[in-house]
Amino acid sequence: MKTSNWIGLTAVALATLSAVGYGAWTVGMNAGMSMAMPQGAPTSADGTTPSTQDPGAWTITQGFEATERHMRDGLKAGDVDPVTGLRILNYHDPMVPGKNFDAPGKSPFMDMLLVPRYAGGNAADTGGVTVSARTQQNLGLRTVEVTEGRLDSAVSVAGNVAWNERDQVLVSARSLGFVERLHVRATQDRVAQGAPLADIYVPSWVAAQEEYLAVARMAEQDPQLQALRDAAAQRMRQAGMSPAQIQRVVRSGSLHPRFTLTAPLAGVVTELMVSEGATVMPGMALLRLQGTNTVWAEGQVPESQAAQLQPGTQVSATSTAAPGQTFTGRLQALLPSVDPATRTIKARLELANPQGRLVPGMFVQMRFANPSARNVLLLPSDAVIHTGQRSVVMLAEGEGRFSPVEVRTGREAGDQTEILQGLQAGQKVVRSGQFLIDSEASLNGLLARLSPAPEAASEKPAASLPTTHQTDALVEAVDGNTVTLQHPAIPALKWPAMSMDFQLPPADQRPKNLSAGSAVRIEFETRDGDVPQITRIEPAATGAQR
Repeated sequence: MKTSNWIGLTAVALATLSAVGYGAWTVGMNAGMSMAMPQGAPTSADGTTPSTQDPGAWTITQGFEATERHMRDGLKAGDVDPVTGLRILNYHDPMVPGKNFDAPGKSPFMDMLLVPRYAGGNAADTGGVTVSARTQQNLGLRTVEVTEGRLDSAVSVAGNVAWNERDQVLVSARSLGFVERLHVRATQDRVAQGAPLADIYVPSWVAAQEEYLAVARMAEQDPQLQALRDAAAQRMRQAGMSPAQIQRVVRSGSLHPRFTLTAPLAGVVTELMVSEGATVMPGMALLRLQGTNTVWAEGQVPESQAAQLQPGTQVSATSTAAPGQTFTGRLQALLPSVDPATRTIKARLELANPQGRLVPGMFVQMRFANPSARNVLLLPSDAVIHTGQRSVVMLAEGEGRFSPVEVRTGREAGDQTEILQGLQAGQKVVRSGQFLIDSEASLNGLLARLSPAPEAASEKPAASLPTTHQTDALVEAVDGNTVTLQHPAIPALKWPAMSMDFQLPPADQRPKNLSAGSAVRIEFETRDGDVPQITRIEPAATGAQR
């Protein structure tokens, strides 16, 4: 009896202790959960707490699950995901980089869902990449800040001086005659305006002048002969005499069979076609005078800078032949031709030439005035990656995170490039380390090259991923040059097991009798905006996955 009572008391005590222990454990767990949960944490629409996991570290399967939830909740690009608390940038197909969509749904390229991209915080755009401080140091990555200022777009070119062809005169004979004397003896002689050039004797003027003088004497005695005197004066004009020469005959009342050609402008004799004693015919060119008040300077302007120039743009020039002197002028014309070897356009400038210091063949350094003085966003030119289809910079978001940003560039002067769209003042972008980016690489390849390799004992810089990948697959369908394959997961690309389309190589590089159900092994490469391209395909070895 005593034994049974002791056993009953023991059972009651154990039950009591168990209840107390369970209650204490429950209270402790609840307290621990409340301490681990930050105060004021946002909740989702269904009352759950948002995930603190970085979407940038999601697997593709998790991305699919997020897209399904967005479709169910009616979310799209620009909305804030209540689960992550981040704004949705867009949706993309991980297998086809470079194509973005505003709404969740199925990929138009593969038999799979799109994956969301987010903005802000550590979970920024999943197209970004995180590079450790050690890797940044090994790669020599340096950043530069986007600044606002004036682009020194003044264009400097070298050129050669040439004569201004619009400032030349051809002196010619008006009547049949003989050159009795030349006042200029050789080309390149300088002459002043109004200086004598040549004395010419014109026999036909003698008869016309004698007739006029005879009629004029008779008209003084008989006013009715005034009409005859006017007719005689008209015949002198027909003989080639100028009004000034005719007036000299009228005033002097004597013969003037010789006349002296004078320089119509100050300049240089560039061509001399006659000599003393030569016979000249009406309209015959005697010499050519070139004015020196202005000269042309012709320089080669890069076609990328020619758009900044307009006819009339002010220009200044210097020459080693005139040290300390600056010549001013204007852009007369951009000649309508491009040198295919140097990709330059010839610019013709008109420069003032006081004292005739500039002569053809001289070398001058010309500087066009800056046509724009407004503030613009500036970035060192070597920070911009030109892929041929677009211009991209690597934006430094802090804490070792970088993301590609497509920008629209404007003018370029020196080592500065104008940024028209895509960046804001104060942001930082990568300036050095661009040796990682091949000029033919896609944006996806760029990110793969910047992704850090797992930490290893050797502590070497992250190596670039190969551009091609291999996998076993099972043929589901063949349609022309496209084959649908079922392949296992590909960890290097973070692809899950799925069925998707590939582009086949040329027919002579394919296995014979390739059809649905064939087990193959492929080597392929991803392509920006298109399905992957198979570079090698062969029957799978025995034991390959089916």
